[in-house]
Amino acid sequence: MSTLFLNFNKKNISFLTIFGLFSIGCHTALGQAPYDFNKLIDLSNSLNAARLKVEKDTSWHKMEVGANFNQGSFSPQWTGGGVSSIGIGVLFNALFEKKKGKNSWRNDLQTQYGFAKNEGQGSRKNMDRIFFDTKYNRDVSSKCALFANINFQSQFAGGFDYSLNADSVMIKRKVSRFAAPAYFTQSIGMEYKPADYFFLDLAPGAFRQTIVWDKNLYVNTPDQNNYGVAIGKRIHYELALMQIVANFNKDITKQMNLKFRYQLYSSLIDPSQIDSRLDASVTAKLNKYMNVNLSAILVYNEDQSANIQLAQGLNIGFLYSF
Repeated sequence: MSTLFLNFNKKNISFLTIFGLFSIGCHTALGQAPYDFNKLIDLSNSLNAARLKVEKDTSWHKMEVGANFNQGSFSPQWTGGGVSSIGIGVLFNALFEKKKGKNSWRNDLQTQYGFAKNEGQGSRKNMDRIFFDTKYNRDVSSKCALFANINFQSQFAGGFDYSLNADSVMIKRKVSRFAAPAYFTQSIGMEYKPADYFFLDLAPGAFRQTIVWDKNLYVNTPDQNNYGVAIGKRIHYELALMQIVANFNKDITKQMNLKFRYQLYSSLIDPSQIDSRLDASVTAKLNKYMNVNLSAILVYNEDQSANIQLAQGLNIGFLYSF
């Protein structure tokens, strides 16, 4: 019945449109003032307006530039103890979405970098992330679409492991750098998007390349595993039995945003070896330009470590969105 009703309404709309244009043409030809289209159909009526509404192509973007700074110092006479320190962090995020008919294209870039310098220890980075995701969608229904996706994840600068040897001498060993490791993934599959702020991607046969461009890092990686890349090689190729990505990004209040991305990757060679990564953040606005951000990254990947990895940060600073 709903289909018949929709078809009937479409016919009515087409007839009214043709009738209106014909009337306008006739009255113009006779030298009379044309009809006011609003008099033909009452557009103030929400039902009429909804029936006549045509879905337009859309283009949307959002950019964020942020910085945070923290500092603490103690005089030599300070009896409570403490270490003078300074910390700086910056971020740049960009999200672009464009929709035209059944086709849409989404680009998501997220970057972060920060360091802290403690007296007597030098500078050490405390956040470092590069995330880029581009995806093409072709709608098959109001909530489902076919997609093709490319994803890249890495870091900007070198990461070090600091430890003391038997003589209490600090040893600094490089364990990572840009493109060591990096993860480059291509996938095609089905997207389920029940709301604007959430989507779930299912991609059988996703193809991932793990890159360790520096061949000398393996000696410092856990168990000299080199992030799963064979010693002496730079790239490890892996085909997935299934990749699942769940993405959520919503303003849960006027002043607070919740964002998370969960990725599951099951290898075709060993389906029981499942890699999981969760990136989550909560951002609260203090005013137009100041915000508080709590972020966490949870990783389980046996090629990196047999243990669950956790990175967490709390920042207060400047954030400008446009």
